[in-house]
Amino acid sequence: MNSYNSCVLWFTGLSGAGKSTLAHTIEEELYQLGFRTFVLDADNVRQDICSDLDFSVIDRRQNIRCIAETVKLMVEAGLIVITAFISLFRDERDRACNLLAEEDFVEIYCAAPLEVCESSDVRGLYVRVRAGEVKEFTGISSPYEPPLNPELIVDTQMPLQHCVEQVIKILCGRGLQN
Repeated sequence: MNSYNSCVLWFTGLSGAGKSTLAHTIEEELYQLGFRTFVLDADNVRQDICSDLDFSVIDRRQNIRCIAETVKLMVEAGLIVITAFISLFRDERDRACNLLAEEDFVEIYCAAPLEVCESSDVRGLYVRVRAGEVKEFTGISSPYEPPLNPELIVDTQMPLQHCVEQVIKILCGRGLQN
């Protein structure tokens, strides 16, 4: 039995906003403190669980649905699950939240202006979009619906450790202690 409540930290934001960097840093910090954690991000989900899906709106919705169901199982198993996905539509995030008890879902918006996201794009996706090689891209030619009432808005232009501390503070406010 855990001495803490399991939950999901659901990071959302544009591509390049810092979701994965923040998620993996938080995971490492929580792990070092003795918490059972797992990060779900595009790298492990798109390559494994949802490798047959493309980036159409229908497949993006299916991707988030699969992630939400996986998260539910992992939270039930006692993990602190940290997700890092654009999850572009509010109704998708609401559906994920509704699978869990309200106190088990922490929506965190990684806010970064588009120009910052483009400048931190290590995969070169924005360059490909601007060159016309990618037709549907979130925040440019495809919509992104930022959360209306996230539990936390993280300005990922701030130092990484500051962002991590903000998230840990939210968890501590929910009774996280070890």
